[in-house]
Amino acid sequence: MKRLRVTDRASGEVLLETDIDERASTSSPASDQQGQQATVVAAARPSTVRGRTAVEVGVAGWRFELEVEDASLAELRHRATSNRTGSQHRGPTEVRAIIPGRIVSIDVQIGATVEPGQRLLAVEAMKMENELRAPRAGDIERVDVAIDQNVELGEILVVIR
Repeated sequence: MKRLRVTDRASGEVLLETDIDERASTSSPASDQQGQQATVVAAARPSTVRGRTAVEVGVAGWRFELEVEDASLAELRHRATSNRTGSQHRGPTEVRAIIPGRIVSIDVQIGATVEPGQRLLAVEAMKMENELRAPRAGDIERVDVAIDQNVELGEILVVIR
């Protein structure tokens, strides 16, 4: 048995989670509780979310666009999102270099208040500019780098309190 989560493609609303038998054939149409036959086919537009499969379901002349994914993957994706409400980080957060390179811009100062996703600085590596954004809201406690400074992977760049 495998647990799947079904989501409406238009609204993003989770419609249901269901257990399926992985050995069941997917080629035969399914029947609903009223005996209506439902056909399931691959959607014309593929899913934009990794791990999801876009499908179209036809029932009694109605067409529904849905996305299906493994329920455990969906739960993991939910827990990994950084903008969940109710989880507050109170201690300092160190923003570290994600790639070795050179600091090309610094967009915050000590004492500045930042929101999640706000640009902190940019690191140039291999002629590409990589933005580093705030992982959470807070105040800038330290900026440990300067423009044109070379940084190594994992080096502390900014501390948010």
